Amino acid sequence: MSGTTFPYKTVRDVDVSDKQILIREGYDMPLNEDGTIADDFRIAASLPTLNYLIERGAKIVLISHMGRPGGEIQEKLSLRPVADNLSEKLGRAVKFVPDCVGEAVQLATKNLAPGDVVLLENLRFHGQEERNNRDFAEQLAKDSHADLFVEDGFSVVHRAHASTAAITEFLPSVAGLLLETEYVEIKSAIDDPKRPLTAVLGGAKISDKIPLVKKFVEIADNIVVGGAMANNFLKFRGINVASSKVEPDQDDIIREILDVAEGKFGADFSEKFILPSDVAIAPHGDPNEDRIEINLSENPLYGEAKIFDLGANTIDQICEVIRASATVIWNGDLGIDTTPQFSHASSRVALELTKNPHIVSVIGGGDTADFVRDWDAQKGGSFTHVSTGGGASLELMAGDVLPGIAALMPKS
Repeated sequence: MSGTTFPYKTVRDVDVSDKQILIREGYDMPLNEDGTIADDFRIAASLPTLNYLIERGAKIVLISHMGRPGGEIQEKLSLRPVADNLSEKLGRAVKFVPDCVGEAVQLATKNLAPGDVVLLENLRFHGQEERNNRDFAEQLAKDSHADLFVEDGFSVVHRAHASTAAITEFLPSVAGLLLETEYVEIKSAIDDPKRPLTAVLGGAKISDKIPLVKKFVEIADNIVVGGAMANNFLKFRGINVASSKVEPDQDDIIREILDVAEGKFGADFSEKFILPSDVAIAPHGDPNEDRIEINLSENPLYGEAKIFDLGANTIDQICEVIRASATVIWNGDLGIDTTPQFSHASSRVALELTKNPHIVSVIGGGDTADFVRDWDAQKGGSFTHVSTGGGASLELMAGDVLPGIAALMPKS
């Protein structure tokens, strides 16, 4: 897609043969009621790095977190199911250790053979992890008998935690293949895109995406705003959104964004900065209700009515813009995508991208990635890149420095 390169050392740049390698993975994923893994996308994404290292005779110790246990042991957030799933995918036994530091870890990792894989228990069962505690990071390094640290959990590199930041003070630290791919694909689409570049932005909160919206107003040729985030723009423009979700105290930032858009695209920028002209509502605010579409110029919203999706005219306008694009970056659901009748906009955007494979399509992580993988028969394979990171992809797109990447050894 471009000449974008990864500026830090990766597993390809160091000798990994017979080395004991501590790998930070992003194995935080949804679980079923019975504790089994509901979606193993992030496990599958880690396989290229693991297979690369196994083929070269490395000894592997994996660390990750699951959920938000707040420093307390919670059996429902154990990584044990990950070990079972990973064993099947790798075709070899993955030994599980019920802690991530201490004597049990020291014993389990002391005499590993080339190709052995060990998974340690949830890092966040220890409160020091999220506090970026140096002593805890040093213990992780020592108890695992590691020679090298590999950061491959893209979904956590925007956090300065013990296992992403402080750990690099105690071990030579490089990136895995997943982290390299995520960085190159996302940065290429942002820094050197094929044009026209269209940004499709949705989700619930505008406050979560202020830097990203500002970035795209600066660099994109077209911007689409949907999801509950669009409600704030509509309300700012004097449209009654009834009981639809809006975020308070965002008028100043919306005014700033619209002023910048007008300065870039001109006074009539509605074809370049696309806001809903029609929407789909639930008259009584229940997402299980039937879909009713209304034209916002007629503005019949009242009472309990809530906007839950874009309307057909707006969707057609978006699809027309996408067809004329060379790169599309999509971050944020455009409707209530867990409900079929309010997932029309997201479904149509996904369809338009897959119908036009010449378009470079980069899908931000989180709910958007979950949606397109569920929608796509190829589980996301129909798109150029589907990210494993939610907050990390947002911050990387916005141009932020990600602590878990910046702490790695530079190439030069």
